Amino acid sequence: MLSSDERTPGEVATLLVDRGYGDSRFVVLGDLGNDNESRCDATASTFVGTAPRLNVIALEIRGPLSAGWSPGLPDSLFENDGQLTKRDVRAAALARLMPVPGQLLWDVGAGAGSVGIEWMRADPTCRTIAIEANDERAQRILRNSQSLGVPALRIVNGSAPESLSDLPAPHAIFIGGGVTRPGVLEACLSRLLPGGRLVAHGVTLETELLLAHSFQEHGGELVRLSVESTAPVGSFTGWTPSRTITQWFFTKL
Repeated sequence: MLSSDERTPGEVATLLVDRGYGDSRFVVLGDLGNDNESRCDATASTFVGTAPRLNVIALEIRGPLSAGWSPGLPDSLFENDGQLTKRDVRAAALARLMPVPGQLLWDVGAGAGSVGIEWMRADPTCRTIAIEANDERAQRILRNSQSLGVPALRIVNGSAPESLSDLPAPHAIFIGGGVTRPGVLEACLSRLLPGGRLVAHGVTLETELLLAHSFQEHGGELVRLSVESTAPVGSFTGWTPSRTITQWFFTKL
């Protein structure tokens, strides 16, 4: 790793420790090629002190495998207030959105930004614009995108459909919230590029009726996703169901 200055090694060590990688081998090489050339061998958790202003860091990462490249990252990796497309449902949505190198996704009603973040993690050239009206959630998306390695994710802090008109046309659209807001679905369908994929989710009867009508009018796929997880039932273990998700998938010809 190339450092910015003498503070960078300490900042990197703190980041590693905070994420459970404190045992990582941590070597700071200072003033290379100079008479004052130095080397400090440590782990991220034991590194202390300052480094020469001119330095590079060599790392050998040791710690939990918490984030792979396939869709469906653990929910715990996303800072959220409950407005999060959960892991199993997110993986199903991304399978239909089909991230393609160089293509653009609109994540409408982005919440914690999980779908748009995973879209960008699929390939370095994938792009996302997250549209989120809530100020706090918009800031949360920013933090999530930075911590999960896609800081180039663009955030539009505004409401749909008003905020969509000036955006570049997308190759794919995910609508995780706001489907019933007047004009949102129509605006998304009109701006979607030919060959583009749209996935919309709903948990309410009102949204389900709208998605069923869209399925009847445009075709595509209408799917209901029900996920159950184990939880204690007294001294035993039972199944706890999550809210059933209605998913409409459409490809524009």
